[in-house]
Amino acid sequence: MIKNTVILLVAIILGSAANMLFIMLSAQVIPPPAGVDVKDIESIRQSMHLYETKHFIPPLLAHAIGSFVGAFIVAKFASNHQFTFAMFIGALFLAGGISMAFQLPAPTWFTIVDIICAYIPMAWFGYRLATKED
Repeated sequence: MIKNTVILLVAIILGSAANMLFIMLSAQVIPPPAGVDVKDIESIRQSMHLYETKHFIPPLLAHAIGSFVGAFIVAKFASNHQFTFAMFIGALFLAGGISMAFQLPAPTWFTIVDIICAYIPMAWFGYRLATKED
């Protein structure tokens, strides 16, 4: 039980780190609109009207990658209940995504695609890859 708890916490931390790392690195590839600080939610909120479609691709991928990484790690290293733990990671990240949907005035298309595609499906995919038998 202790091992699974530690692995679950590590998976949450590493999934979150993967998410943030992708966001920070993607700002180098697709810079945010001028004057936006991607580390400051208030800056993003006030500048959301300046965002183009291309600016929503990195967050969508970051959310998917974070869910995938967390679920993969917990499914790979947990002693048991790998599917339950992987889906817990997906649900936890989904809750974060829903919370952000209420905080930021993102376009409806992005919110729908993000909530439907980025969390639970990617957690399931991480689980499947981690538990795939050779």
